[in-house]
Amino acid sequence: MNDAAGARRSTRSIDGLRASGATHSNARAPRRAARGGGAIIRALMRRIAMLGHGRFGRALSDLMVESGFEVRAYDPHAEMPAERRASSIEEAAKGADAVIVSVPVGVMPDVLRALRPHVTPEQLVLDVGSVKVHPIEAMREIFGTEIPWIGTHPLFGPVSLAHAERPLRVVICPNPMHPGTAAQARALYERVGCWTLEQDAHAHDKAMADTHALAFFVAKGMLDAGVDPRVPNAPPSFQAMARTIESVRGDAGHLFAAIQAENPYATDARRRLIDALTALDASIAKAAPATRDATLAIPESPVEQSAELVEARDLIDELDREIVERLARRAELSRRARAAKARDGKPVHDPTREAQVLAARREWANELQIDAQSVEDVFRAVLRFSRRVQG
Repeated sequence: MNDAAGARRSTRSIDGLRASGATHSNARAPRRAARGGGAIIRALMRRIAMLGHGRFGRALSDLMVESGFEVRAYDPHAEMPAERRASSIEEAAKGADAVIVSVPVGVMPDVLRALRPHVTPEQLVLDVGSVKVHPIEAMREIFGTEIPWIGTHPLFGPVSLAHAERPLRVVICPNPMHPGTAAQARALYERVGCWTLEQDAHAHDKAMADTHALAFFVAKGMLDAGVDPRVPNAPPSFQAMARTIESVRGDAGHLFAAIQAENPYATDARRRLIDALTALDASIAKAAPATRDATLAIPESPVEQSAELVEARDLIDELDREIVERLARRAELSRRARAAKARDGKPVHDPTREAQVLAARREWANELQIDAQSVEDVFRAVLRFSRRVQG
């Protein structure tokens, strides 16, 4: 297939890609070149080719540029900085250490075929699709043992990147045909600050069907039913669901069809949920008033400690985890502030700004009727943390 024809056919839908968890494996990046399928992949990647520069491709490209990579991108339908734009797949891939395919899963086989004549055994090809079984089958067919390739799924998107949310997590599906590519992909993602988890493609898609796909399914169902997630008097039990709805709509609503239709396990997951909800609805209608509470009770997990203590500790752990993640997010924003200060010729330490911050935090504490001095002490520690981040 010639590049122009392949690009025209395969990039009709080259839009953004939003990937959405999993726990992480924070292994170190390899120091030597990895070997897979007989090919030696460059140990230290510097140049990245990005095929697809939609919402996710653009966000990932920006993250990589911030981390010191040179990125050339091909997407005839997207705006991008002139220094990043390539005029063809061939131009983008030429000289790249890795080629990241960031296109909708449905058109990915066409894009991979258009890419095939322009990559060599010294380059690594990665996809970033939200499902893994079908893209990996396509890469196996098109690249085989000749071109190193691997499937990956970044569990973050443009909105989470814009908000500097951390940690950034990525699922990597090891490739037995090219054993070294998992370490190489891990090194690439860790360089931009990601945590990684290795998972088989089928296990990944099963997990995503029960989480990612169902979250989108429920969220879209609630929107289609006319549920307003912004109701001001919504109880706490709904607020988490409202955040999910807004996240799905704002960060990755365009992915709905792909994660439902392209995930081979999504149909069964939806059917199980629908069957369970239908049965629950029937139980509510049939439950006699005298036995309704017992019939419809949600079973609790057996615990040795009191339910109140377990719940309180679980909530504290959840809150502390959120605090640490917010600190990681604050660290990223502090780095951005450092860069802005450097451009403006301003010093890192700004005593006036810090005094204003502490005064505002004391005021917030007083509004909430908690100890203002303790809150100030906490934020003094946070400011020290931020100064260390800024260097």
